[in-house]
Amino acid sequence: MSALFSPLDVGGLHLDNRIVIAPMCQYSAEDGCMTDWHLIHLGQLAHSGAALLTIEATAVTPEGRISYGDVGLWSDANEAAMARVLESVRRWSDMPVAIQLGHAGRKASTQKPWDGGRQIAPSQPNGWQTVAPSPIPWDEGENPPVELDAEGLARIRTGFAEATERSARLGLDAVQIHAAHGYLLHQFLSPLSNRRTDEYGGSLENRMRFPLEIYDAVRAAFPAERPVSVRLSATDWVEGGWDIEQTIAFSRALEARGCAAIHVSSGGLHPAQNIPVGPNYQVPLARAVKQAVGIPVVAVGLITGFDQAEAIVATGDADLVALARGILFNPRWPWHAATHLGGRVRAPEQYLRSQPSRFRDLFDFGQ
Repeated sequence: MSALFSPLDVGGLHLDNRIVIAPMCQYSAEDGCMTDWHLIHLGQLAHSGAALLTIEATAVTPEGRISYGDVGLWSDANEAAMARVLESVRRWSDMPVAIQLGHAGRKASTQKPWDGGRQIAPSQPNGWQTVAPSPIPWDEGENPPVELDAEGLARIRTGFAEATERSARLGLDAVQIHAAHGYLLHQFLSPLSNRRTDEYGGSLENRMRFPLEIYDAVRAAFPAERPVSVRLSATDWVEGGWDIEQTIAFSRALEARGCAAIHVSSGGLHPAQNIPVGPNYQVPLARAVKQAVGIPVVAVGLITGFDQAEAIVATGDADLVALARGILFNPRWPWHAATHLGGRVRAPEQYLRSQPSRFRDLFDFGQ
């Protein structure tokens, strides 16, 4: 039996296989509200055969957006727009849907990637003042963020909790907290971006404090029977920065609080990062976390081959694999993997004719 196509329960959520779709920003929202693009994008991926679909990084406050085109969940209008998209997707697919909640911190207020992705100054259209643990810009020449005070920290905690409550009302099956890729919670964790001298800076315990407070707020606001996971960067790939040993300590603290899974990525905090990009380049990081905790671990990053993904799960390096760019390029990747590995995936009846009769035993047709 294929390990990749074996089922798994994660914090009470049943997954048909070990393939999950990672959150991918589309930069196509209007004032934080999903548009028809999100319906097209999520709708096609909901028929991919993966076990879980994750909505892109969703800002919990307006200034927490990476760009002015990011999805948000801070208002009734945001919630209504997302409800419309989810209603249509669910009409034709029963794939579980999760959401990633986050705050971009000092990496907010940027152009869309296809427009260059550079920071937009607060005085310019579509720009705003960023906030962070410390007033250190991500790159030289950028507008420095404002250091968060007690009121600012409370506002963000409330934003995460209220966005989680909206996620629960929308019937989302899981919440993932974004603590990776150099965004706000990662900024608190790394000594390269957190130079605070209060209880939120300095020691590892202090740097973990605010991200753990956010986890507690989200967990308290989401129904107990639905899982909350965390995506983190296991290393900054910069000397003196966040590293795998600190990641393990943070992962253990999350596990002790009831975290359902850890999604292991890396980098994104500092422009001097030196990432050894290649197939499986982040799998050793996932393996190290998995060896240290007893909850499911997700591997991600240049996982493109069917046998490659099978080996990651079968050898125990990780419990699940996440696809992002690869599934944009090939939205039926899980179908082809099932054919190659002898697994089974769900497919809509409308696509029955796409499969020669000899392959139909690989598919569960219908919703």
